[in-house]
Amino acid sequence: METVQHTTWRQRLEAYYYLCRFDKPIGTELVFWPTMWALWIASKGTPDFKILFIMILGVIFMRAAGCAINDFADRKVDAHVERTKNRPLATGVIRAREAVFVFLALVAASACLLFFLPIETFYWSFGALFLAFIYPFMKRYTNLPQVFLGAAFSWSIPMAYTAVGQTPDVTCWLLYFGNLAWTVAYDTQYAITDREYDLKIGVKSTAILFGRYDLQIIALLQILSMGLIGSALYLENLLIPFGLVALLIVAGDFIYQAVKTKDRDPKICFWAFRHNRWIGMIIFVGIFLELIS
Repeated sequence: METVQHTTWRQRLEAYYYLCRFDKPIGTELVFWPTMWALWIASKGTPDFKILFIMILGVIFMRAAGCAINDFADRKVDAHVERTKNRPLATGVIRAREAVFVFLALVAASACLLFFLPIETFYWSFGALFLAFIYPFMKRYTNLPQVFLGAAFSWSIPMAYTAVGQTPDVTCWLLYFGNLAWTVAYDTQYAITDREYDLKIGVKSTAILFGRYDLQIIALLQILSMGLIGSALYLENLLIPFGLVALLIVAGDFIYQAVKTKDRDPKICFWAFRHNRWIGMIIFVGIFLELIS
């Protein structure tokens, strides 16, 4: 039976704020930048301000919705993990049904945005909703929950294409799978942080699946992501010179992450995960400069 603390309405609002991770924008940034890659490429560097604004709001709302449903799914295990033991559901500040209500409210808010976009974007949104809902539960059934997260985090890429009236093409899917590979890489870094606790409570992850080859596989995924994204830029004539410079900087950053995480210190692996916020921005800058040059 749930044990819920007696709280004031201010404390409850604060709990909702933390439930949605508005205090930790890293997840929003990791979805935001790939969305901007796709939006700028699909619109040839001139996205409509209305569509840009709607896509940004959609990223914020759906990332927050994902956090709410994730905490609902993990409500019985978060209290046993050092990093998550103070989350609102774990501490009993709010009830599980409140987290579901927040999820549904945010999904409804996202759905309202679709009225201002082409009908094709509405159809594609069902994929986003499905992936956002199932991802948190995958860690109970598969060692590859990071792949489902990557699929969810990347879904805004084809949605950005349809939002500007474009059909997702080869470039779109190269960006999609490049972003998916990158997501699995950085979320495995994140999972290494919790590996000790996950093994105790029976939660699955790629960090556990990859075992002692985790860092090597992370590096391979990072190389794969650069190859796929670089191929997308090449097809769009956005590789030389700024796209290539951006990817070289990204490669240097990945090497820096590898050196820093070689001892698998959980705190350093968590730092590496957070450091990936710069990767998406660097690639976007390369795309932006190519499109205006």
